[in-house]
Amino acid sequence: MPLIEFKNVSFKYGDAESYAIKDINLKIDEGEFILLTGSTGCGKTTLIRCINGLIPHFHQGALEGEIIVNGYSTTECTVAFLSTIVGIVFQNPENQLVSLNVLRELAFGPENMGIPREEINKRIMEVAEKLELKHLLDKTPIELSGGEQQRVAIASALTLKPRILLLDEPTANLDPKSAKMIIELLDTLNKSLNLTIIVIEHRLELLMDYVNRVILMENGRIIADGKPSEVLYSHEAERSGVNIPRLIRFFKKLKELNPKLISNPVTIREGVEALKKVSE
Repeated sequence: MPLIEFKNVSFKYGDAESYAIKDINLKIDEGEFILLTGSTGCGKTTLIRCINGLIPHFHQGALEGEIIVNGYSTTECTVAFLSTIVGIVFQNPENQLVSLNVLRELAFGPENMGIPREEINKRIMEVAEKLELKHLLDKTPIELSGGEQQRVAIASALTLKPRILLLDEPTANLDPKSAKMIIELLDTLNKSLNLTIIVIEHRLELLMDYVNRVILMENGRIIADGKPSEVLYSHEAERSGVNIPRLIRFFKKLKELNPKLISNPVTIREGVEALKKVSE
């Protein structure tokens, strides 16, 4: 049984004439690390809002089809209940941090769920250690760097022990070093906790060493879904206008010139191996 399943799902906001997502059929298993990408306005954010119940419980509109998360129909569950299964981190962590300091921020979710104090303290210490936040517990959000704020936002989602973590462009406001650190952190969480992670991202190069699946959207529909080496070398990816990594563009050109090159590398390591095989 998949952890997440969309069955013929379509949705349009309020009185909108067109659908934000249309005819979505999708299955996601536990432990997957997925890149969800596509041009601006293609329906990515709408899709993840369906997973955590913000659609239809917060964002009103016409929802068709069925969304099943961890065996539950999202239309029959509250957003509060789904927050214990699905954590979400937004593009700008400043808008997500609501408490006076990091400690209170990490306690906020479990306190609102009525979790006993002893268990809350245990979860805070576990998450603070895993995300290297212990030295920041007394800091206010405005004292933190962008990368630290993003780590706190991730940590606050993890204190509810979700099985799924959704991130909407988590590196958009970060410098390259901080962005790489956040993606490496997500990789660690995926592997150590078997956490299912879905990341909306335009800076695709950051994720090529980590994701095992790419879902590509266009005009509210999924137009490609599979391994990075399949999706990002496809005509659909080229047509969609996504920012295809430079290494992939290089090898696409190289394959046109050298028919002996048959693999589709997406990382530098894979690229080096591909070139070695051609030269042999």
